[in-house]
Amino acid sequence: MEEMILEKDVLSTAKENMKTYFQTHDVKYVTEDAVFKNLGTGEEYVGREQIGGMLHYMYHVAFDAKAEIINTVVTEDKALLEANFKGRHIGEFAGLQPTNKEVNVPLCVSYDLENGLVKKARIYMLGDVLMRQLS
Repeated sequence: MEEMILEKDVLSTAKENMKTYFQTHDVKYVTEDAVFKNLGTGEEYVGREQIGGMLHYMYHVAFDAKAEIINTVVTEDKALLEANFKGRHIGEFAGLQPTNKEVNVPLCVSYDLENGLVKKARIYMLGDVLMRQLS
């Protein structure tokens, strides 16, 4: 019985943490040594500082954007986000000066969790769709 209650607490914590993380991108929900990898570009970000910097750049510097959530799944040790990256191109990105164009790009992120925090993230973002929308 005690083991079952403990499992429910872990799941509850993971669900609460991920719900807030999906909305805020606050790196306090990421482990100190987390690794985020963009599988489209191969870029890898390690640790809260790099991850926070990348998220800030994408959502507030290169774009004024948000992740419009479509679906989420959260278990004790895994999470999945399906969303659309929606916003306006306001800063330099991939060598392109700001276009002020609106973008709407499918995004999927698969997360490994540890104690309710993100340990690893694998980002699947359709870069070709993004670049077509910016051209």
